[in-house]
Order: sequence, then C-alpha cells, then structure tokens
Amino acid sequence: MMESMESLREPMDMPNPHFPIKVHRNTFNENGETLFPHHWHEHLEFLYIVSGEASIECGSTAIHATEGDLIVVNSNELHSGVSLTDHLFYYALIADVSLLHSQSVDDAETKFITPMLQNRLLLHNHIRSDKQASACMLAIIHELEHREFGYELAIKSELYRLLTLLLRSHVATVLSENESDERLKNIERFAPIFSYIDNNYEEALTVEQLSGMAGLSRYHFSRLFKELSGKTVTEYVTATRLNQADHLLRHTSLTVSEIAAATGFSDIYYFSRTFKRYKKASPSSLRRS
Repeated sequence: MMESMESLREPMDMPNPHFPIKVHRNTFNENGETLFPHHWHEHLEFLYIVSGEASIECGSTAIHATEGDLIVVNSNELHSGVSLTDHLFYYALIADVSLLHSQSVDDAETKFITPMLQNRLLLHNHIRSDKQASACMLAIIHELEHREFGYELAIKSELYRLLTLLLRSHVATVLSENESDERLKNIERFAPIFSYIDNNYEEALTVEQLSGMAGLSRYHFSRLFKELSGKTVTEYVTATRLNQADHLLRHTSLTVSEIAAATGFSDIYYFSRTFKRYKKASPSSLRRS
C-alpha cells in the first residue's frame, strides 16, 4: 500500500535545490487530452492559462479554466486536469515556500510563511480577473526563463508580492494544527485507493471492496472520498474509464467494442451513451475525427 501511495506523490526535483522554484511550458493539441492524472505534492503550484480552456480538479473543487485564469494548487492537494480545447497553452510554476523562509523569527514568518509551510493556510483554487496576481505570475516566469543577473532577487520579490495579493483577497480557510494533520492523514490514507482505481479501472470495483482496503466503513469512506476528490466512487471510476477510452480512441486502432471491453464496460451501448454524455461526442465520431 505504501508503494501505491508514493506513486501518487509527484517527484519534485528542482534544477537548483538551493533555489527551489521552476516553471514548465505546457502545450496540448487535442480536446479531451489528459494534462496530468490525479497526484499530489508538498509544493505550491500555480497554473496560468495563456490560451485555450481546461478542466482542473483541485481536491473537491472542479474548475473550468479559461484564458487569463490563475489556478492555485495548495500543498498536499490532489489535483488533475483535462484539456477542453484543441489548442491549450499554460504555464505551471512550482515553488517550495521554504524559499521565502527567514532565519529570524518575525511577524511575516509566524503569521504567513510558517502556516503555509505547515499547510494550515489554504488559498482559493480559482483566481479570475486579478490583473495584479497575473502580472506577478508572468514576471516570475519571465525571470526564470531569461535568468538575467539578479534574477533570484527579482523572483523572491515577485513571489512575496504574489503571495501578499493572494493572502489579501483569496484565502479559502485557515486550519488548526489538528485539522491540518487530519487533512494530510486522509490524503495519505486515500492515495493508495486512487492509485488502485487508476491501475485497475477495467475491473468491477465496489465501494465495499475499496472501503475495506482503506479500513473504513462504507459510509465514512464514501463521505471522505467525495470530500477529497469531488466525486462519488462511481463517478470517479467512470471518469477514469472514459479518460482511458478517450486515449485509446485517439491513439490506437482498437475497435470501439474492444475499447469498451478494455476499459471495463461490458455493454457497448451503455459505453457509447455514457461516453457521449461525458465527452460531448460519441466514440465513433471521435474515432472518425
């Protein structure tokens, strides 16, 4: 089980471990393409949509992200993404908040940096129409990409500015130490469950089976699962199967019937209806396109 849990934790190697921040340019050219499967990490992540649209899930929050939107992924927050357009371009900025850690104990450290490091101060996931926050994000990206003399100072300055703007206008909640510990414990307990579903979606998966793996009652398991993922178990399993079916339709020569069977659907007609309802296109039309 521990191995499965770790498989959902994204490795977060930094180009410079003494200055732990990096940026990725991401381009996707197919509607419905998976940007990243469910995973989590201890770092803060900021996604800035330059063009196109995407569906991003952060914990139980589902976001329809469009051009100019900033998505904030809190530390230890399960997240996943799917492209909603044929041309999607976004930046992913990943930062270790310890970059802003001070050696001396001051009010900035105790009020803001330490709570963020302890995952007790959570930010809203969807930031829309905040020109100042977007400008800070783009300034950090520019400094990371061009690395002119003194870029480290510029990045730390802009990162402080970005967090200040977010803390003033976009704080979701402040957790107590016990609440933070409980949240992390639930993430660690359910990570093997999400990993098991992602690796065994073609099997007949039941709430009883999965709740038994987690050592929880059916009711308690279902409540926590919905709280963490934003979906019921059935909805999550179905979405996982359909995302895999979407990939197989685009990238293999398997027939629609073969794909339905390979992704856990015993009835091809039910598969086609469900696929069309979720993906807004039938399997056969997607295959033709």
